[in-house]
Formats: sequence, structure tokens, C-alpha cells
Amino acid sequence: MDEEDDTDFQPRILSNQSGAVVKVIDPGVVQKRGDRATRSEEAALRLVKEYTRVPLPELYAADYFLKDGKEHGVFLMSLVDGSPLQVVWDGFDNSTKKRICLELWETVRQLRQIPLPPAFGHLYQCLADGSPSSDILLKDPNEPPSPIFSDDDLQARIYKRYLHHNGGSFPENLPSILPHSSISVFAHGDLTPRNIMVDSVGRITGIVDWENAGWYPDYWEYANIMKPSDNGDWMTWMEFTKPQEWDITGIIKARRVLF
Repeated sequence: MDEEDDTDFQPRILSNQSGAVVKVIDPGVVQKRGDRATRSEEAALRLVKEYTRVPLPELYAADYFLKDGKEHGVFLMSLVDGSPLQVVWDGFDNSTKKRICLELWETVRQLRQIPLPPAFGHLYQCLADGSPSSDILLKDPNEPPSPIFSDDDLQARIYKRYLHHNGGSFPENLPSILPHSSISVFAHGDLTPRNIMVDSVGRITGIVDWENAGWYPDYWEYANIMKPSDNGDWMTWMEFTKPQEWDITGIIKARRVLF
């Protein structure tokens, strides 16, 4: 997705998924518009730029409006050069795949250094602006959602979601196998090949779609990388290159019900 020449520029849509339309509106300028352009994503973009060297779109402007009683956002951002990793992954050799995955784990390491702002210090898990996560494992079935103050609260939320979606029909005792973590760290929350931009030789040019970013248990990024998808070979390489072991058996069993 290289920047266009002004003389032959034509606006084009990059993505039109539920909740957001992302399109190039000027040479080198992207607009993201919809209810997935959120204040939490704006906060994440600003935090990552401030505290890390992780490549990501530069946020030029953000505005919000109500539509049908729900807040929608409009972001203007820089266009990230390159192609989504999911498009070009199969064309890379094994040494390039390994290098990309090691670079992604370095990205994860940098994100984990972003401090929790004092205003959110009482929370164990929240998005980048302090709001609740809408992750399928954590979204509270009740409104308003209850804050997650501790690892125990987070496990209770996962179990509540699990039972809500008929997890009681399975024989295992899910709370006994859910992972525990006393550490809450900043994570992208959706680090998948569609959100990773690379150039022709596999250098990462940018990470996009930060609406799920926030503070989660330290195993969370890995658990999301390993969630059910068609990115099998990439997941295999991310597993092979991971910097430490995390036991996510309970998360896998919870996802069996929730997906």
C-alpha cells in the first residue's frame, strides 16, 4: 500500500468491516470512520507513540459524533506503507518468517513497558482510556459493565461468560484451569497478520487497529495470537519463537464455547 502519486490519486477503500470503514482519502492520508474508531484506540495510538518505537500510523486528528445513540469516531491517520502480513506471509522463506516473528515478540516486549496511568491504577484490566474491554472473553453481559479490579475478577468474568454461553454443558471445572497472573501489562489485543503491515522483504512497517489495546494479564497477547483462525503457519512460528511459556489451557477451553 505505497503512497499514491498526487497526479493519479483515486480514493480507495482499504477495509470495510463491521463497525468501521477505512479508506485512503488523500495521498498518504487514511480515514477510519465508524463505531470501531474509539476514544480507547485514540488513547492507545498516543501511548504507543510516546513510550515505544513500535511503528504505527501517525494520528493527525480524531473527532466523535453520535449516531443512533452510539458514539462513532472519525480518525485521520498516515497511510502505512506495505501489505498486510496475511497477504504475503506464504511467500517468505523460513528465515524471514522467523525474523518477522522475533520482531513481533520485540514489539510485544516494548508494549509491556507502557505504564498504567495513575488514574487507572485501581484497575487490573482496562482499555487504553480506562474503559471496559469488549473482548469476547471479557465483555460483561450486564450493563453497565463491572470494573475488573484483580486477577480474580478477570477469571470470574471469563467464567461468567463461559456459563452464559452454555459452558456448563462441558465436564471440566474451568476456574481450576484458567491461568493466573499477578501482572497486568499493555497489549495490542488483536495482533494478527491482518493488522501487521510489512514491506516486500518482510520488514514490519506498521501495526494497525488498536481499538482492543489496553492492560491485560501478561499471557493475554499470546492467548490472542493463538485464538482460532486460519493463520496456522504464522501461529506455529509465533509459538516456536515465543520468549517464555504460558499455559493457556483454560483460555482455549473457554474459547471453544465462545467462538
